Formats: sequence, C-alpha cells, structure tokens
Amino acid sequence: MQIRNIAIIAHVDHGKTTLVDALLRQSGAFRENQLVAERVMDSNDLERERGITILAKCTSVEWNDVRLNIVDTPGHADFGGEVERILSMVDGVVLLVDAAEGPLPQTKFVLGKALGLGMRPIVVVNKIDRSDARPEEVHSEVFDLFAALDASEDQLDFPVMFASGRSGWATPSLDGERKDLTPLFDLIVQHVPAPTADKNAPFKMLITTLEADPYLGRILTGRIYSGILRVNSPIHALRRDGSEIEQGRVSKLLAFRGIERQPIEEAEAGDIIAIAGLTTTTVADTICELTVTDPVPANPIDPPTLAMTFSVNNSPFAGKEGSKVQSRVIRTRLMREAEGNVAIRVRESDDKDAFEVAGRGELQLGVLVETMRREGFELSISRPRVLFQQDENGKPLEPIEEVHIDVDDAFTGIVVEKMSLRKAELRDMRPSGGGKTRITFHAPSRGLIGYHGEFLTDTRGTGIMNKLFHSYGPHRGPIPGRRNGVLIANGTGETTLYALNFIEERGTLFVDPGVAVYEGMIIGEHSRDNDLDVNPMKAKQLTNIRAAGKDEQVRLTPPRKMTLEQAISYIADDELVEVTPKSIRIRKKLLDPNDRKKASRSAESAA
Repeated sequence: MQIRNIAIIAHVDHGKTTLVDALLRQSGAFRENQLVAERVMDSNDLERERGITILAKCTSVEWNDVRLNIVDTPGHADFGGEVERILSMVDGVVLLVDAAEGPLPQTKFVLGKALGLGMRPIVVVNKIDRSDARPEEVHSEVFDLFAALDASEDQLDFPVMFASGRSGWATPSLDGERKDLTPLFDLIVQHVPAPTADKNAPFKMLITTLEADPYLGRILTGRIYSGILRVNSPIHALRRDGSEIEQGRVSKLLAFRGIERQPIEEAEAGDIIAIAGLTTTTVADTICELTVTDPVPANPIDPPTLAMTFSVNNSPFAGKEGSKVQSRVIRTRLMREAEGNVAIRVRESDDKDAFEVAGRGELQLGVLVETMRREGFELSISRPRVLFQQDENGKPLEPIEEVHIDVDDAFTGIVVEKMSLRKAELRDMRPSGGGKTRITFHAPSRGLIGYHGEFLTDTRGTGIMNKLFHSYGPHRGPIPGRRNGVLIANGTGETTLYALNFIEERGTLFVDPGVAVYEGMIIGEHSRDNDLDVNPMKAKQLTNIRAAGKDEQVRLTPPRKMTLEQAISYIADDELVEVTPKSIRIRKKLLDPNDRKKASRSAESAA
C-alpha cells in the first residue's frame, strides 16, 4: 500500500483538530453509528478544557488504497518544540489559515520551519462560512508571507483549497461545490510526495515523540527511514553524536489505524510507527540495526527563553491537600518531563530542594504545573524570569518577541502607550477592517510577563494578542514592574466577613469569607504602592446589649479569583505561588514580617 505522511500546521484556534475530525469521519475510520467525542485528537483533560492542542498526535486514514499518516500539531508558540520535531517525520504539510484572521505569528513560525525543510505546503483557507470571512484577501496575505519567508519558485506555486472543517467540505474555488472533503483527499495524494526510503537498506528510525504506558513501558514513536522492522528484532539506539545508548529487542510494534494503535508483526521504510522494548532511549535518538553506526541527523531545537523555580511547598498548610510533596518525587517527575519534552530543561539547585525549569513561555510552564497538581503534587512556584545570553563582547542579550495585537480602534492609544513603557518597539500599524487595527511590536520577553491581564482590562476584553520568539537582542534597560503593593495576612485562621468588609476599603480582595489563611499569605491587592499587613480573621465583639436597629447587611464585592497562569504572572520577585491539587494561593517567600523587614533593609544597603 502507498503511504503519504503529512502534518497539519496552523496558528492556534484556526481549526486543525476539527479538520482532522472531519477527515477521520469521511475516510470511514469510524462506523456510521460510532459515538465519537468532538475534537477526538485532543485526548487529555487539559486539552479538552482549554480547547487547545498541547501534544502532537498521529492518526492514520485510508483513501483509495493510499494510507495517509496525519499528525495533528499544537498551535501555540510555547509548544513549538513539538512542531519542529514532527516536521522532520513527514513529507508534506497542510497549512491552515483562518479566513477572517489571516496569517498570524504561529502561522509564520510553522511555515518558516516547513519551507526551510524544502516542503511544498498545501494551503487551506478554513472557516470561509464565517460572517466576517475575507478568503481572497487572506489568500493574498498568505502569498505575501511565503514571499517574505524566501520561498522558492516551486514553493510559491502552492495549491489552495477553501474549506469549512466544521461543516466537512473543501473546494478548489470559492464558487465550487460545497459537498465533502474529497477534493482535499485527492489533492494530498497527488501533491504530497511518497516517502523516499530504501526497504533493502539496514533498518533506521528517528524518534520524535515519547510516552509512558503502564503496561508496555516506554513507547517511542517515529518514522522508519530505511529497512524493515519485525517484532523481536535485535536493535540498538544511538545518540546524535553516534555513541551507543543501549541494546534491546522490539517487544511490541504498533501502527496507527484511525485513532487506535494496533499491534503489527512488521513495518517497512516510510511508515510512522511506535515501538516498545527500550528503557532509556529518548527523543532525537536513532534506533537501528546492530550493524549501523551513523545516526539519522536530528534538527537542533530552538532554546528555552523563560525559567521558573519549582520548589517544595513549605507553607503552614503543606501536605494537607496533596499526596506528593517530597523533593525526590518532584525531581523524578520533572526529569521524566524533560526526557519526553525537548523544549524543557531541568536543573537541580545546590540545596536539592528546588529545580529550575526552563521552557518556551508562560503557557507551556503553566500547563506543566497544572498537569502536576492534577497528579497530586504540591509545589511552590517562583515568578518567571527570562534567560539571557551574551554577545562576543560580553554584553547581555535578551529574548525579543514579535507581538501582533488586534484591537478596536478606540483602544490603540492605550495599547501603544503601555507597550512603549515595556520597552516595545512599534514595527507596523494598519487597519484590519471592521473598526479594528492590527499593531506589530518587537518587545522584550520580560516586559510581557504579567501584561496579558492588564491588556484585557485596557481593551475591555476585546483585544487579541499573539506573540512569537523573534531573536536575541541587546538588553533594553529597566522595565517598571507591578505598581501596586499587596495585602498580607498577619496571622493564621479563617477569614471573616466582618474583617474583610473593612479591608476591602484598602484595595481588591482575592479571598472569600470563611477561607483558611496563614501568616504571610497574600489576600488582596493594595490600592497604593506599598505592602500592608492586615488581620482578615478579626471577629465582631459581641456584648449582652443589643442595638435598637439590626446590623446592616454587609455585602462584599466578589473577590478577584486568579487562574494559575494569572497568579504566576502577577507575583513579584519576593513572592511565590503555592499550588496544591485543590488550591492556588499567593504568598510572600518570607512569611515572617520581621524576616521581610530584615531582607528589605539588607537589599537597600546593598543597593
């Protein structure tokens, strides 16, 4: 059977996973009456809740005696490490672009990687049934993007489909028949080249994804570059430099058939498969016959730009809500994550109680923390910090991001003002239709930490911000941090309505009445720029004399409840986010007020 290996790439929320759903249904991968969840490829809970793809996943469909191995990839720049690996496994890509939004930063990122590998993408202008769709303009914008990325003459001559993934149809022209996805299937078979692979050469396979299975152990997925692999064959694994990692046998050989993984006896060059039987081999390693000594070349991955410290939870409430609190358990989990996710790096601190975890962005690290808290971990998380590099003269270089902002015309002034305070450089500003403006900035990553919540407030929730790592550039000087101080609990106990009613005059509350708090825990934001210790447990003094009038009905403003990402981006350098399976709390690093005063005095004298 002939094979075609393709990846579906796009900016976040442009409809990749929904299109894969439609391809699976129309190819007969599901029975007519089979009950299948919407966005079936987004299989873990976090992906379903957030409506985003976090992990790349393979599926396979058959169309007119051709097997199409399809990889659904993430759209967020934070998960770009996944996309880069996947592109080395396929021969063609389908680039999806929203018919209203047009090409956005991640579109540029994934397309640049695909063009760099010499691929000739198929462009699908998706969601053309939207009321604000502008398919012809978007088609022109995509062509301009190809040209800006130095596409060759061959690549510039890309085929285009207009489609609606949700409705399940595609057509080569805007006035064509809107029936089903047959034109897209046929185009993929005709346009994407068959894998060039020698079945008679020795077996070689590059590992691109890794997962743990409770029954089979480590499952390694990748593409066979040459030869044939059979169950129980002796194999060995090589690092990128050619040194041997381990030897073993293939205990299980799995192929993708629809959304299932089915055991098979043998697989040949060009196919994407998963194998079990090796214990330490990881992503970017080569599995091959024992006689082979040169590995398959693996692409270097873009470096992490942000780091956070994960440490043991040492608050007074430690161990009350989670079962995994020891540093050795946290270490094992983080090392396992770094093994399968090449975009994450983990470094142990000298005292062995804290771990520096470096990644691509706040979302990627936030997803890791959220996954761990659901597994029963308790952690203390520090404020994210950017990772600097140095130029040849020893001067610091910091990561710069390309930021695209779509806002209503009325809010452009405040957005430009706030971004300039964060040392952003305005690169482009143009109307995008419908009373909206698209603004492009080059901004330092550290200036964007914590800005998203403020941005949504400034634009009344209507603004859309997309960012993408651009390059390392000269350090742009100091950037003002959070302007407001915080309200800190001065003791341990339960908050009372009576106390919170008086504290509310001082700023914005983060907690409800009847919530357990401890000394040093942050319960709100002060309306001024200094921190303030308050007593949220104070109860009303009762006497045996009743007032003639009844107590007034006390009503508090609903507190500001933060998500995990909001809490991580909110905290200052002397604060931590305490994360447990049931709670997200913000606290000072030093819980005792006397310790905090000593620390601030020593910081002032050092300055």
